[in-house]
Order: sequence, then structure tokens, then C-alpha cells
Amino acid sequence: MMQSRRRTLWSLAAVSLFAAVASVAPAFADDAAAAAPERSSLEQQADQFFGDYLVSPLATVFFWEVPYLKMPVVVLWLLAGSLYFTLRMGFVNVRMFGHAIQLVRGKYDDPEAAGEVSHFQALATALSATVGLGNIAGVAIAIATGGPGATLWMIVVGFLGMSAKFTEVTLGQKYRHIRPDGSIMGGAMYYLSDGLAARGLAPLGKVLAIAFVLLCIGGSFGGGNSFQVKQGLDQIRTVVPYFDANPWAYGLLMAFLVGIVIIGGIRRIASVADKIVPSMCILYVLACLYVILANVTDLPAAITTIVRGAFTPEAAFGGFVGCLVTGIRRAAFSNEAGIGSAAIAHSAARSDYPVQEGIVSLLEPFIDTVIVCTMTALVIVITGICNDDGCRIFVEKQQGAALTSAAMAGEISWFPYVLSLAIFLFSYSTMISWSYYGERCWTWLFGEKVTILYRILFLTFTFLGSVVTATNILDFSDLMILGMAFPNILGVFLLSGVVARSLADYRQALASGEVRPHD
Repeated sequence: MMQSRRRTLWSLAAVSLFAAVASVAPAFADDAAAAAPERSSLEQQADQFFGDYLVSPLATVFFWEVPYLKMPVVVLWLLAGSLYFTLRMGFVNVRMFGHAIQLVRGKYDDPEAAGEVSHFQALATALSATVGLGNIAGVAIAIATGGPGATLWMIVVGFLGMSAKFTEVTLGQKYRHIRPDGSIMGGAMYYLSDGLAARGLAPLGKVLAIAFVLLCIGGSFGGGNSFQVKQGLDQIRTVVPYFDANPWAYGLLMAFLVGIVIIGGIRRIASVADKIVPSMCILYVLACLYVILANVTDLPAAITTIVRGAFTPEAAFGGFVGCLVTGIRRAAFSNEAGIGSAAIAHSAARSDYPVQEGIVSLLEPFIDTVIVCTMTALVIVITGICNDDGCRIFVEKQQGAALTSAAMAGEISWFPYVLSLAIFLFSYSTMISWSYYGERCWTWLFGEKVTILYRILFLTFTFLGSVVTATNILDFSDLMILGMAFPNILGVFLLSGVVARSLADYRQALASGEVRPHD
């Protein structure tokens, strides 16, 4: 009852805030032309502060280049972790792929199992945080800066990331906390603290858990929020002139829409995500297939360019290591395997066996990177949009969504409107999922009583995304989200034996018939 009243009060407050903003918006619009120089100056000052005092210091640490390899330490860490988990789990990404599809279809669902959402809803929620602008904008930026060969490394990292995702999500299920009211609290912060404590490493576990939640909160403000707003605005302003003249209005609109949903928690978020994600994925992939099939004669040459570029990239793109690093960075940012974020969403799933949800989660990098990112990459390479002089401005400003839109528009003149809708919904679903990730971490660190402060900060960063440049947002997003891999992969590595034993027991239960489909 109390929770219902709080939600009602939040809804009334959100509506009241929007009404207040709406009442003064015409005044802002009337004065827009006169205030343009001041607004531009304010944006430049905010962006300079953001870059100088947040992005640059963190980049010095997280992107420190490993001697001789000339590879940022965080990129090497992610690659090594994903490769290790693939080998340690005996290529679970291949062996259990078919069973993962059966689980998502609900053949093994137990409605009496503890949890708040189904396997499919947990997958949709986690995918809503990953399938989005990273697939549309991030891939275009990767190819523009790292060359076509970055595509192959994205696919490889996506394949290896399936095992990393399986391992961390299994741990998220195993060490989750079920409250008396049936709500679930889980994620990397719980298996890092509780799991390592069970192994006699409580101090290390606490340090890693605190580091993880701080980075996750930062990641929710950056890659899960401001980046989505900025890249979405870059595309939508091309079809909605009002937002081009008044970018702040788009930030306010997104803040209002996100605020309405995040009040409802994981059930509301899952309900929205399981409707938006499948439809938008299908629409986007079909559009990509149309462009690819319309240029099917160029497909073999595009594939050859990608494979050749992966091993012998042009010097302009920074050589082999530059191509490899770009591909890994964009793949990790897109599918978040090894980051630990998805374990928060999957911990809420109804499941009798922690391993089941881990198996479901390995589909995420496959759908996100191997399928959707590859579709975008093929469109970019086939159309040759990166070599178009008229589109170089998009590359220079790292406006990946606009670059992908231009590639699509060359084949489907009206597609920028469809892409604008897809980008809006993708970014929206990503933001509401990442708000849940960040809020769970915030609650773990500070408690339930100050949750309201997190929501206010999250919605503030939603607005800031409409006024800060894409370059700084992209860098900040990489730093926070990739930085989560440091504590997460170390903790998962130390607990990987627990997962390997659980997987062996589950496979034996499947073989013996102990685990069977529900009627």
C-alpha cells in the first residue's frame, strides 16, 4: 500500500514538473533566437568542464597502453577474460546454444519459481540495455575510425562474450537476495561481496563491489543515458526541425518519458522492454537486409574488405592494433559482456537453477553483436558511406546514427523517418534499463531511503545529453562502462569454479531427465 502511494506521488510530481516546464517552454521558444549566443557559450563551458575534469583524468588510467602491445589495458583485460571463460566453461556458447532457445521459448518455465520476471522478459530487459545506439551509432563510428576490419573483431568478441555473459549471469542468480515481499536484489555487487566472502576473500570482495557500483552508476549516467540522448538527438533533429533549433526540449521530453517508467521498477521496465525490443530489432534487421539484398552483388567484396581489413588495415586507421582495439571497444560497449551489468536484470528472473538464466543470457551477445552489429556494418561497408565527402562531418563529430541514416537513405529514401523512430525507442529502452542498473547499485551502496536522489541525478544527465558534445559523452561512456570490467572480471575469475561445477551438474540433470520441459 505504501509503495503504491509513493508511486502515485512520484507520478503526480512528474506530471506537475512537466506541466511547469511546458508552461514556460513557449517563453524559451520565443527567446531562442536572441539567446542563441549565450546558450552556445554555456554549452561550450559545460562541455569543456565535462571533458577536462571527468573524461581526461579517467582516460589516463583506464586507457593506459600496455607496453609493446600498444593496447589499452581495459581492452586487453576484457579480451583475456572472455577468452578464459570460453575455455573454462568448455565452449558453453556453442554447446548450450540450442537449449538457450528452448529456455527463452518458455519450455522450461516454472511459474512457481522465485523471481519477478520470466526468462524472456529478463532477456528482453537486458537486451534493451544493449541493443540500441551502440549497434547503430557505435558500429558506424567503429568502422569510420578503425576501418571495415573492426567488424570482424566485433564479431569475434561477441562470440567470446557469450561465455563471459553466461558466467556472470549465473553468479548473479546464485547470489541474489530474495526479500520477504518477493522482490529481488541481485547483480555483480552481490556475487562480488557475498561470493568472495564465502571463499574467505571478504575484504577484496567488498572493495571490488564498491568499485563496481561506483562505475556502474557512472555508466548509467553516461553510456546508459546521456550518450543515448545525444546520438538520438543527432538523428531525430534531421527529421524534426523543432528539436534542431531547441535541443534542450528533446532532453526535457526524454527526461519526462523516462521518469514515468522508472517509477514502476523492474516489472514496469520489463513490461515495456519485452514489447519494444523484439519489434524494433525485427524492423531494423529487415531494413538492413533490404539494403544488403539490393546490393547483393557487392556483398562478396564487402566481406572480403572486412576480413582483409581485420588483418591488414590501412595505416590511416592506426594499423592492426588500432583496428583490433576499435572493434573490441565497440563490441564491449554494445553487448556489455564481462561488464557485469546484465546480471542485475537477469537476477530477477524466475528460475529453479541459476545456470538456466546464465544459458539464456548467452543469447544476448549473439543477437546484439553477431547479428545486429553485423547488419549495420555490412550496410556501412556496402554503401561506402564513410568515403562520401558529404558525410565526413558525421565522422568528425562522431555522429554515428546520422552516418547510418545517410547510408540507409541512399537505398530507402524514407528510411530516416523509420530509423528516427527506431533510434528513439532503442535509446528509450536502453535508458530505462540502465536506470534500473544504476538504481540497484545506488541502493546497494546508500540504501533505499536516498533512491530519489539517484533518480533526480539520472534525469539531470538525461537533459545534459542534449547539450554536451557526442565526443565527450562517447569517451565518458567508454570509460565508465568498460571500467566496470576491472572489478567484475577479477571477481568472476575467482568464482569461475563455482559456475563450472554448477554447469556440469545441470548438464547431468538434463541428461538424466531430472530437468525436463514443463507441460
